[in-house]
Amino acid sequence: MSIQVIKQSLQPSLCATSERAPRALSVGCYQMRWYENPKTHHDRLAEGVARCAEHGAQLVCLPELTLSRYPADTRPTQAADRAPESLLNGPTMAMARSLAKSCDVFVQTSLYEKVESDDGRGLNTAIVVSPAGELVGHTRKLHIPVTEGYFEDHYFAEGPNDSPYPVHRLETDSVDLNLGLPTCWDEWFPEVARSYALDGAELLSYPTAIGSEPDHPDFYSQPLWQAVITGHAIANGLFIVVPNRTGCEGLITFYGGSFIADPFGRVLAKAPDDQEAALVVDIDINQREDWLQLFPFFSTRRPDTYGKLTEPRVNPRSEAGAGVAGPIPGLDLS
Repeated sequence: MSIQVIKQSLQPSLCATSERAPRALSVGCYQMRWYENPKTHHDRLAEGVARCAEHGAQLVCLPELTLSRYPADTRPTQAADRAPESLLNGPTMAMARSLAKSCDVFVQTSLYEKVESDDGRGLNTAIVVSPAGELVGHTRKLHIPVTEGYFEDHYFAEGPNDSPYPVHRLETDSVDLNLGLPTCWDEWFPEVARSYALDGAELLSYPTAIGSEPDHPDFYSQPLWQAVITGHAIANGLFIVVPNRTGCEGLITFYGGSFIADPFGRVLAKAPDDQEAALVVDIDINQREDWLQLFPFFSTRRPDTYGKLTEPRVNPRSEAGAGVAGPIPGLDLS
């Protein structure tokens, strides 16, 4: 089956502040499913990246744990259930370098990174590779989900808190771009997008693997997921790319819906729920200035009142889901 391409040309600013040349960039996003046969999986990824590049993408973003089956729908029962790889010399880096060179694009991908640890866990790491095949930067996932079907705390340690929000500089043919690479569960936390924006990020890519809730099969979180991420784009004047998986893997049915949003809250392109698709969107980075001059969130912040946000976590979550010292884990209102 051929890969559907959804293309969106440059949209005008909703509140242009001056006449100026756009800082134009074409961004691609490939929504994929996992194939058990490694060659089939790799070939399909290569086709998806190539389709984005053929339609002008300069940066192509790929979903979380790009080369592997999503492992965390169940807890590991043996060492072989964990399959981390070397960041620099593993198959994901090799794939990213090959596709970046052959398609002449920046490629953002994601892997289960092997690190030295006492408990056998690794890190969930996003990377971006240049068209020359060079690693431009990497970022470790900070926030780790713990709920039914997403037992990632048994596979991944929390990313380190030294330089937690790195901004990577991409020198494309048309513009230089400041890129942030948080991952999946990070997308639910407003502090993450705000921290990246304060450090100069212009575009975030959240490699993602999200879908059904095994213990609540009738609950569909996709509208909430899209709404909260779009809210981050608005509140921080960011362009945001969200490449998700689609298809069934173990206990999870991934709901696709990958999308690209702009600082005005417009969803510029969106993939179907249940099909692989390539999104390619032309954006003007300067539109951030238009929005953030009209709504100057950063210059009217009150950081002197935000101390509560940096206090240690309290009331840890129990296996049953409630906090050990109150019904809502993480809150102690006694």
